[in-house]
Amino acid sequence: MGEGRAGGPGGPRRETISFLSDYGTRDEFVGVVHSVLRQLAPHVAVIDVCHEVAPHDVRAGSLTLARSMQYLAPGVVLAVVDPGVGGPRRGVAVELASDGPGPASVLVGPDNGLLAPAVAMAGGALRAVSLTNVEHHLAAPGPTFAGRDVFAPAAARLCTGTALDDLGEAIDPGSLLPGIVPLPRVEGDRLVGEVLWVDRFGNVQLNLDPDDVARLGPQVTVTVGERHRVANRVSAFSELRPGQVGLLVDSYGMLALVLDRRPAAEELHVAAGDALVLSAAAE
Repeated sequence: MGEGRAGGPGGPRRETISFLSDYGTRDEFVGVVHSVLRQLAPHVAVIDVCHEVAPHDVRAGSLTLARSMQYLAPGVVLAVVDPGVGGPRRGVAVELASDGPGPASVLVGPDNGLLAPAVAMAGGALRAVSLTNVEHHLAAPGPTFAGRDVFAPAAARLCTGTALDDLGEAIDPGSLLPGIVPLPRVEGDRLVGEVLWVDRFGNVQLNLDPDDVARLGPQVTVTVGERHRVANRVSAFSELRPGQVGLLVDSYGMLALVLDRRPAAEELHVAAGDALVLSAAAE
């Protein structure tokens, strides 16, 4: 394997890389990145956060990363959902503001909106660099696998003691491309929201805070296009009768539409990105 320059002194050592991508597991991409990390930083534990982000879906990847961020082990976060690979988008490493005794965590990946929501969720960035120092890249036959050739080596070097500044040119963290996170809006006595995410169980996470719907009462009418369903505000799946739609606070503190042991997304015919309206149910 063609390797970049060996990691040198100047920065702290880190023990963990949390890896997220849209690579899937059918092809060899995830395994190859693991192997690069193993060769360059053999002491590091690599945690696979998720590799089933829909191909090229930066928005979904950014939301997955933001949801996970507060639970990831300190170290380096390697995130790759990169439809602009080989183009003018920057590769970056972003050091988070540290709130503990250990070294600050660093996010590594493309500057395309993927990282910014997680940076905000973690309390902001201390500094950032563009990954322009090719001495820390792998020799590559083509430019379309930056996860292997640019981002994985950068993540590994940060774990072996290479200083952040040695990876490339300093950039303003405020210049990172922001993620696209839709905001709800109020229209009279109605709340207009959006489906952020549908998990593998078919639960439908909304871009609504629980306080947003508290005034609507214990039953809420959910309108999707011309379809209407009444959802009961509950605190557990088991409170719902068969076929009854529920609205509960999920494990990330957001509101979700659910059914008990059935996929709410199929029942409501919704997918990520769909708009919906919540209003107080008629007496």
